[in-house]
Order: sequence, then structure tokens, then C-alpha cells
Amino acid sequence: MSREVVAIIDFGSQYGQLIARRVREQKVYSEIHQPHVTAAELSQVNLKGIILSGGPASVYAPNAPTCDPRLFDLGVPILGICYGMQIGCKILGADVRPAKSREYGRTNLTITAGGDLLARLPEATTVWMSHGDQVNDLPADFIALAETPTCPYAAVQYRGGAFYGVQFHPEVTHTPRGSDILKNFLYDICGCSGDWQMSDFVEHTMTTVRTQVGAGTVICGLSGGVDSAVTAALLHRAIGDQLVCIFVDNGLLRNNERQGVVAMFQDHFHFDLRVVDWGATFLAKLAGVTDPQQKRKIIGAEFIEAFKSEAERIKDAHFLAQGTLYPDVIESGNKDGNLAANIKLHHNVGGLPEELGFELVEPLRDLFKDEVRKVGEYLGLPEDMVWRHPFPGPGLAVRVIGDVTPKKLEILREADDILIEEIKAAGLYRSISQALTVLLPVGTVGVMGDERSYEHVIAIRAVETTDFMTADFSRIPYEVLGLVASRITNEVRGVNRVVYDVSSKPPATIEWE
Repeated sequence: MSREVVAIIDFGSQYGQLIARRVREQKVYSEIHQPHVTAAELSQVNLKGIILSGGPASVYAPNAPTCDPRLFDLGVPILGICYGMQIGCKILGADVRPAKSREYGRTNLTITAGGDLLARLPEATTVWMSHGDQVNDLPADFIALAETPTCPYAAVQYRGGAFYGVQFHPEVTHTPRGSDILKNFLYDICGCSGDWQMSDFVEHTMTTVRTQVGAGTVICGLSGGVDSAVTAALLHRAIGDQLVCIFVDNGLLRNNERQGVVAMFQDHFHFDLRVVDWGATFLAKLAGVTDPQQKRKIIGAEFIEAFKSEAERIKDAHFLAQGTLYPDVIESGNKDGNLAANIKLHHNVGGLPEELGFELVEPLRDLFKDEVRKVGEYLGLPEDMVWRHPFPGPGLAVRVIGDVTPKKLEILREADDILIEEIKAAGLYRSISQALTVLLPVGTVGVMGDERSYEHVIAIRAVETTDFMTADFSRIPYEVLGLVASRITNEVRGVNRVVYDVSSKPPATIEWE
């Protein structure tokens, strides 16, 4: 029997990916689909249930997104969340109108009937609301399950079929019993077995890869980051010597980055690893360039040239492996009719395959970042590699604000080394999602010994996040920050001041460029 699937219809909710993650946390496999997916398409998988997400539109707005009404005839339970509840109730004959009193934030929920969806919850609990419309009146074939002070139909059930709706958001942490509600839906209502686990994923993926590539050679761009490392390790287990990895040294790496990758994958795991030394060319092309987007374009174009220089020497290579993740797939699909904001076009899903004429192999494209780390642990990769903080494709070039020079890169490498070393020593590395240093394009007056100095400023950036779409700055203890600042100003020649970035995302981004 194929794996059980719960399909999530995304109406543009900022929480669409979060719903998928919450389902997977219950060991049930989930897939995100656009509203135009048909009942016939979903019937091709082992479908156990459907979740209709929230969204920013009004169900009565012109061109408001809707779903295939035949979804309600598939015979599987459906849960509508916020907008998803409204569109489901509208299709089934209920009256949806603008609410007299909009609800945003925490509110009190009183359970009036309960049923399977709200089983084992207390009569009164707290939920997170975010809506302007709501169900105004229910036909006789609906049951009201719960209410809030301003929303009489905060949770409902359709008598004639397995449709449930909640006006609040059970997927967010601000709804304390939200995971219990999702568990009730997945297990008590959908009858999911909850047997989706990483070992099954690995075995299934290895079989898929072997079928796809046959006896062909697969090239994998290896950067040393989590995604590419896990991709390479999974492919090597699946096809062994058919895998050839290419590491491009662009001269924009952190201290000992190249040496670490070679020691791990070539010396320890015995991969066929080709190193392309292209740093001088990258730095020459970047000379005098200060615009961040221009830096990225130059680095992206030059990376392709460096990669091609080695790839063209590998005989019988018809496949290119990439560490594309599920959020990459979702966001890159936004430009084709998705309703959520298209934040960026990921380098993982464009450009290189067309340049080289390869067929893509993307073994991680169904996984979220935390799931990739679990695969890495299962495959036996070292903890330091599996839990490594993200590092941008353009490397330190986007952490040197302004023009990039060898001297500035050396300063930044030394400062970065000190920061990572000290947060690891303080036991903070795993609790911080990403930590980095930035070299600012200003000089400040300082005192070194008995002399005045006019030298560089280093900014420290450390954030905590679950999805990297939003983030808050890390509350690193002052004594740790003080130690980092002291070491940087004393040990890194050319720096006399250290500052700490306390911006959240939004409005700021995690990287400075």
C-alpha cells in the first residue's frame, strides 16, 4: 500500500506551510496543492483527508479562490480552517458574511457540542483568530460545535458528510490545544495510521532514484551546507560510485570551509569529489561592485561557469542532483498562479540544469528543513554538519557591505570564527537558528593602546526561527556578547567596534544584503 496522504489546499495563507509541518509532526505525510487541484487528481493517491487552509480573501470578493466542489464527494474527511471553513460552508449551503466584530488575536472558545473534532478538550480554551468574515447562519444539516463571544459558529460539522470547519487557527502555537484538534482530525476522523517516518522515506527515495537514473552518472554540487550534504549522502547510499560531487571554491567561504568538506566527504566517506579552485576569478569579477543584487548576479553566473568547467569533463553524466526542499518547490511555484507572496526565486530550481542540459534529481524536494536534518542523522552524518547554520550561496560577499576585497574577507572570516566558537562554547549554537557577522562600510574612532584608531565595525546577527519566513533576534546573554566583542576587537586586526543587530524579520531580513 502506498503511503497515506493528507492534502492541504492552500488559499494563500501565511500558515500554509505550517499546517503541512504540523500534520507531519503527527507522523502523517502531507502535500500542499493549489486551489485548482481537481478531485480526480487527488484520487490518484492514498488520500486519507483534506485540509482547506486560511487565506487573505473574502469568499464573496471578485475572483475569490475556491476549490473543486467534487472534493466533497471523494468520501474522505475535510477540515476547513478560517477561509477554508468559510469556503467549505458556502459550498455546502451555509451563509457567510462580513462579521459585525472582526477578531484578531487570542480569544476564548467555548465548546458547545464538541464531537470527534474537539474530543478531550476542556469546555473553555484559548484560540487564535484572524478573520473579517464568518459563518452567519447554518442550515439544518450543520451542527455548531463551539463559539466565541463574537462568533457563534467558531467550529462546525456537516451532518451529511465528513466536513469540519474551525474559524480559528489550530496550527499556530497561540492555540494551545491546536495540536490536539489536528490529532483528533488525523487519527479519530481520518483514520490515519501515523506510520510515516524517515527510515521509510530514505528507502522509498533510494528506490525512486535508482529507477530514475539507472546506470547513469549523477553530478551533485556539494557546498558543505546541510541540504547539499544530506543530498549527497542519500545519493551515495543509493547509487554509490555513480555519484560525482563538485565543490566550487569561490574564495568567499568561511575559515577552513574547503578543507572541512574535503576531509569529510573525500577522506572519510570516500566520495568521488572534484574541487574547482575559482576564487581568483570570482574576486576579480567582484572588484569595485557594491550593489547587492549585482554581486548575486555575478556570483551566480560565475558559479555556473566554474561548475560547467568540471562537469563537462565527467563522462556519461546526464543527471544533476540538487538539494531542493519543499518550501523551495512551493515558493517557486508561486509565480504560476499561487496566491501567497512570491518572496524569492530559489537558485535550486532554475538556471543550471538548462545551462548544462541535465535531468534533475531532487531527492529532498518533499521535505522541510527539520526533516532534512532527521534524514542526515539517520544517514550517520556528523552532528556539526547536520545542525550547521544556513550559509548564503553568494557566501561572505553579501556579508561584506560594499565592495569585496581579500583584506575585508579575511577580517570577516576571523570575526565569524570567534562568534561561532563562543556561542558553541556557551551551549547556544543549537538554540540559535542562524548566527553571522557582517563587515560594515564605515570606520569609527577608537582607542588602541595610547593611540586613536579609525577602523572597521563588525555587526553580529543572531536569530531564532522555525521557518525562516519570520524571525526574532536571539537573546544572547550579555556576558557572551561581551566576550565575543572583546575577542573580536582584540584579536582581529582592523576592527575597533562591535554592534548587535536586534531587528526582527520582518521588517528586516536575516542577511544584511
